[in-house]
Order: sequence, then C-alpha cells, then structure tokens
Amino acid sequence: MTTGVELERSAVPATTELKVLYDSVGWTAYTSNMERLEQALANSSHLVTARDGDRLVGLARCVSDDTSIAYVQDILVDPKCQHRGIGRALLQDCLDRYEHVRQKVLITDDRPEQQRFYESLGFANTRGLVENPINAFVIIGDLELR
Repeated sequence: MTTGVELERSAVPATTELKVLYDSVGWTAYTSNMERLEQALANSSHLVTARDGDRLVGLARCVSDDTSIAYVQDILVDPKCQHRGIGRALLQDCLDRYEHVRQKVLITDDRPEQQRFYESLGFANTRGLVENPINAFVIIGDLELR
C-alpha cells in the first residue's frame, strides 16, 4: 500500500465525500440519489474505505450471506489515485473477509484493464469457463440489455 493511504473497515463516510468520490469515477447514477446510496452502503455486509490523510480516495463494499456467496458491489478509486495499489488492497480486503465463502462474484465494465485487474486477483470471466461453463444473468434498472 502506498505511504499515507490507510484502509479502514468503517461506517458510511460523509455524504459530501461520497459524492466527490463516486462522481470522480463517473458513477452519477449513484449520486443522483445520495440518500439511497447511503442506505445501500449502510446495508452492505462489508465496507472498506481508503483514505489519503483525511481524504476519501477509495471504497469497496460487499453484500453476502457469509456462507455461500459474497458479491462485490462497488470498488472505486479516485482517478488521481489509481495505479498505486489502492484498488487491489480494497478488493483483497473483501476477499480476505470472505475467504471461507465459496462463491465470490462481481459484475464490471467490459474493458481490457478491468479484466486484467480482476483476473490478477483470481477472478475468471464467465466467457472463458470451458470446464464448467456458467452464465450470468442480470436486470439493471432502466438499462436496455439487448
């Protein structure tokens, strides 16, 4: 981890700093309703933040039954702080927390750097599962999926 950046399993950060962080990565669908975002974070099974001094620079959260599945819902790092190992440390904290859980799942954008990042931490893209092929199905709000 980069000097000065600390991980903290924490309560929900302040509204203003959440808005700055989520907006910094373009996740405005979340920040259009801050009350809903704060509720989602509060209801998460696991929440870990990264701070550079007092500044919130990263966050990851999971939803889990703590037995059979852990879903990594959000992992984000301020673009000015990316490529410093913060995202890796946040995700590793989630994986360590749910090490005993059989299935760890996440859904992400279809960008090569995303694929490389998650594969480097042991995730497999379902497209590449030949021995035990699986499918992932989603309904995402008002997004057109076809």
